[in-house]
Amino acid sequence: MNRSYHIVELKCVLLCVAGEMLAVYTDAPGGPENLYLKKVPRPEPGNREVLIKVRASALNRADLLQRRGRYPPPPGASAILGLEAAGDVSGLGAGCRGSWSVGDRVMALLSGGGNAQYVTVPEDHVMAIPNHMTFSQAAAIPEAWLTAYQLLHLVAEVQKGETVLIHAGASGVGTAAIQLCRLAGAVPIVTAGSPGKLKMAAELGAAAGFNYKEEDFSENTLAYTKGHGVNAILDCIGGSNWERNVKCLSTDGRWVVYGMMGGSEVHGDILGKLLFKRGRLLTSLLRSRSMEYKANLVKSFRDNVLPHFSPELPTPLQPVIDCVFPMDQIADAHSYMEANKNTGKIIISIDPST
Repeated sequence: MNRSYHIVELKCVLLCVAGEMLAVYTDAPGGPENLYLKKVPRPEPGNREVLIKVRASALNRADLLQRRGRYPPPPGASAILGLEAAGDVSGLGAGCRGSWSVGDRVMALLSGGGNAQYVTVPEDHVMAIPNHMTFSQAAAIPEAWLTAYQLLHLVAEVQKGETVLIHAGASGVGTAAIQLCRLAGAVPIVTAGSPGKLKMAAELGAAAGFNYKEEDFSENTLAYTKGHGVNAILDCIGGSNWERNVKCLSTDGRWVVYGMMGGSEVHGDILGKLLFKRGRLLTSLLRSRSMEYKANLVKSFRDNVLPHFSPELPTPLQPVIDCVFPMDQIADAHSYMEANKNTGKIIISIDPST
């Protein structure tokens, strides 16, 4: 492991001098074995963009889909994998308004490019890293926490006292959503696939948890809510869960689909059952949102949530990290996520000193 770090560090020095960098790359859609490190030109910040020397990035389900050729980056975005990063400001493009200085420790929401030694990002998509946080901890925040925040507050419009069912409760988004529910005064309940994952969710504040591999989460959810059902569902599973989701949704409930790990096809009377409950089916993706939307989302999160990560609070918010892989082991990181082994975020260390 240490030898790999030294090799990556040496390559970094040589490439930076030449105006190049190392980035995770794939030449054709396929499995994790297609991933490798490639020398590519170092990006230059454009108008009102910040150049970040990346210390740590993270892995998301979207990266797995992109690697398979099923989730291309938005027009104009980097084709390099990675939707979040933490590091140091290394350069400023023309038009920057003085929010950032070279050397600032920052984390950023990206449309792509995070699995590389440098990345450019609009200055309004950047947040300061709290002083107590490491780069690895900071890299676990932007994509997962901003996704959970927008799903709860901008899409589902969850209110104090409401009950929210969170699928994949031990994932990066799931662990963030549990804590954000508690912060908003809502009641989070979760599904997960192992006792260990359910235990982690409970430690973060989940009021109840159900093992979807061993029990009917809809029946248990209805029992927990005394037949009322949940006010909102955050669903990254999709097709395979539809009937049970509708069954445990309350009247006037909101079912938010933001992923399709269980497939996209639905067979049956979904519209009739949903109509009977006056339920709302909502869908959301963050990556394809406009630059302005993301800037407003980052600002809202920075103002309303980021202060709650302070260790001085009685119950601070906390990013949950499962493990850290060095960049040259990116294929192993993808395989690990595909096997659903992680509880919380998988971090990619770009800089050996992270």
